[in-house]
Amino acid sequence: MIPRVLPGAAIGILGSGQLGRMLALAARRMGYRVHTLSPDRDSPTAQVADVEVTAAYDDLDAVRAFARGVSVVTFEFENVPFATAEACAAIVPVRPRGAVLHTTQHRLREKGFLAGAGFPVPPFSAVRSAGDLEAALARVGLPAVLKTAAFGYDGKGQALVERPEQAASAWEALGRAEAIVEAFVDFDRELSVVAARGEDGAFADYGVFWNTHDRHILDLSVLPAPVPAVVAREAARLARAILDALDVVGVTCIELFLDKRGGLLVNELAPRPHNSGHLTVDAAVTSQFEQQLRAVCGLPLGSTELLRPAAMANLLGDLWAAGEPDWAAACALPDVKLHLYGKRAARPGRKMGHLTALAATPEEARARVLAARAALVRRT
Repeated sequence: MIPRVLPGAAIGILGSGQLGRMLALAARRMGYRVHTLSPDRDSPTAQVADVEVTAAYDDLDAVRAFARGVSVVTFEFENVPFATAEACAAIVPVRPRGAVLHTTQHRLREKGFLAGAGFPVPPFSAVRSAGDLEAALARVGLPAVLKTAAFGYDGKGQALVERPEQAASAWEALGRAEAIVEAFVDFDRELSVVAARGEDGAFADYGVFWNTHDRHILDLSVLPAPVPAVVAREAARLARAILDALDVVGVTCIELFLDKRGGLLVNELAPRPHNSGHLTVDAAVTSQFEQQLRAVCGLPLGSTELLRPAAMANLLGDLWAAGEPDWAAACALPDVKLHLYGKRAARPGRKMGHLTALAATPEEARARVLAARAALVRRT
């Protein structure tokens, strides 16, 4: 057992985006100090942190100096190098462990772990050469999705292959990098389970989120998801089994496909708070960010009780195309909450913030958050 890290101590966050910002806000509310390290300046996390360290992740001298100034280290995205986590771990506890990061930041390692442990995943095959690509497509079948093995998120680093003649150009577009071919899943819904595990093995989850995407970027999340109770129970069972198998300490999101026959397939893992779980800040007794702090600091996990059904809509930089969004119009709706991330430049596809709506039913929450987002667009 690691010693409990109590309020007043400094929490180290590797990464400095919006997830780190919301984690830092939760930490500050609980009385912790926050240090963040990333290559960026004036980042979303740094704007609310006590200490900002601007350094490359592979500057291990800077990383070690950073670790010496905190009591525990966690990360807010999984593209932090494994060596960075290991350098910190030589000085202070890192939660989740670097081994979890190592597995989940690489699609082939992740899928290999899941399949090897008996979890349901789509058929897949590794690609490291042109010959591998041809064999993988023959093995998996078409249509298929070709994905880079590393550094992919929000649809980046992947391509749909529907015909054999598309394969070579698709791999070329991905830089001929090590890749994975996965069978295309004709799913009914995309779901996620955001769950937490303590060092003592305690487990808590928020139920099942229903997620919809636009341009491969999460667009809308609804909790609870409109799925049968048997599906919700199986999703929670899978989440707990995966966190136990990985020996996770912290929050992890399990992204799932619900197929047309009612079966679940594990799509991806994210070993940190997740975009789909943002609505827990407003809708749950304990947000996913407070839960991350509780877990990595060795505190008891908090209640995941949902206060009201909720929906979350992402705000992408596209909304700024016609000028500053009409914030007052969205805030005029009393059951809608606005969250902005402090990013300086709005670009198409860039996550700038989100809205959360609460309501008596998930359907009402979904309609309310969509209406609030539509109200942001100024009419000329």
